[in-house]
Amino acid sequence: MTKPLTGVRVLEMAGIGPGPHACMMLADLGADVVRVCRPGAEEPANVHTLRGRTTVVADLKDPRERDRVLDLAASADVLVEGFRPGVMERLGLGPEEARARNPRLVYARMTGWGQDGPLAPTAGHDINYISLTGALHAIGTADAPVPPLNLVGDYGGGSMLLVNGVLAALVQRATTGEGQVVDAAMVDGAAQLLAGILELRTTGLWNDTRGDNLLDGAAPFYGTYQCSDGGAMAVGAIEAPFYALLVQGLGLDAETLPDRDDRSTWPVLRETFAAAFAAHPRAHWESVFDGTDACVTPVLSFAEAPTHPHVAARGVLAGAQGTAVAGAAPRLSDGQTEAAAPGGTSSLERAVETWAGASV
Repeated sequence: MTKPLTGVRVLEMAGIGPGPHACMMLADLGADVVRVCRPGAEEPANVHTLRGRTTVVADLKDPRERDRVLDLAASADVLVEGFRPGVMERLGLGPEEARARNPRLVYARMTGWGQDGPLAPTAGHDINYISLTGALHAIGTADAPVPPLNLVGDYGGGSMLLVNGVLAALVQRATTGEGQVVDAAMVDGAAQLLAGILELRTTGLWNDTRGDNLLDGAAPFYGTYQCSDGGAMAVGAIEAPFYALLVQGLGLDAETLPDRDDRSTWPVLRETFAAAFAAHPRAHWESVFDGTDACVTPVLSFAEAPTHPHVAARGVLAGAQGTAVAGAAPRLSDGQTEAAAPGGTSSLERAVETWAGASV
């Protein structure tokens, strides 16, 4: 059986962050991805986000090589680029030029601010995109916002949004025969990820005081606790049955504890839980809560995570410690989703020849 995107050709204009991550996911799903790099460009030396590619070199300022890239676009199903708005147009590789050669092309554009709006031409990073949506303000301690790595803007709101748009456009093309331009902006995607929190806010169940809400560390039954050996446990016992199992596992008497639904008691409950967790090492609590519905799990480091029985059984992270690589996701019922093999290199001419004459 073939992978779901087998036969789909993706032309990737080399960039960083969410663009390569999106193309990694497309490659994992079976797409044939050709990555176009500038001469002398330093490519990341890893097989993580760049796996599953054929890499070619092209000087996009050279008219002949630019035209050969257009030849690739003419035989591609998808083009992915992550430059600032207008750059591809100035190179003569914009949507108008590419789709004139190939009306079926899905032209996917990955930016931080989008193709229009006052900030569209300016630089930014994940932290900037999420700061304007309210997401960054809501994450952190009571004293200060804390960047959630670059998971929210770059990847959750960026590459995932791009892949969603690409797949939707390919489905529509199957009906209409026409491709389209996908404008994937990280600021848009970050806002999409906030849908549930914004809904809580409109119903009065969330406020703008950081560290004072159900999911931001205020609730004693949703947060992390230090153990006697310096390790930590994550607690997500929101629902009453799970909360009861948490209390039982900690060896506490539910009858003597304050009402968990009374927010004024949360500080006292947190102190009580903290004292209980601090009395034993992490391994003790792992044993107590393993296999239960208490929603209590160890907080693992990157070095530890690949060896956890569940992570290992599903191949969530392949390898160990510094060599761990994320597996393919999501899983499909026919078992044909797996991480793409490491990519290789080819000449620009050879890549054009390989795709030449293919139907799109």
